[in-house]
Amino acid sequence: MDYIKHLRSMVGHEKVIMVVAGAFVFDEENRVLMQKRSDNGQWGFPGGFMELGESVQDTAKREVYEETGLQLEKLELFGIYSGSEYDKTFANGDQVSLVQVVFICRQYKGNLVVSNEESIQNKFFALEKLPQNIFTDHKIFVTDLLAKKQLPIIG
Repeated sequence: MDYIKHLRSMVGHEKVIMVVAGAFVFDEENRVLMQKRSDNGQWGFPGGFMELGESVQDTAKREVYEETGLQLEKLELFGIYSGSEYDKTFANGDQVSLVQVVFICRQYKGNLVVSNEESIQNKFFALEKLPQNIFTDHKIFVTDLLAKKQLPIIG
């Protein structure tokens, strides 16, 4: 059973805590993977909601695979984002208080899926050449990634 649908069948649109996990995936040229989302046409990072029985690492791996076709291997914690500034109300009226866990991954296998149901386009970008149309909810991730004094280095 879909956990979110099950939960909403019990609580309606009331605010609930939801965990989201995703990853900054870097290729061998130190470019970061971004996804042009099918729901809003903006660029963001692959990730999504945790299901029952998953760890945050499993969630990030599953979501990245579903959205990009890449199988993540070693994950490093980048950051955890929570608090009232991450509360939101979706278009359908569902209210959430998000706990967002972001990882960095430099090791993966598989072939990048260019597009699918959730992604209009998946593409690696140099950090100094990120697209302009960034998903509002992910702008803080970009800011923090670019502010890191020591960016991830491959090799």
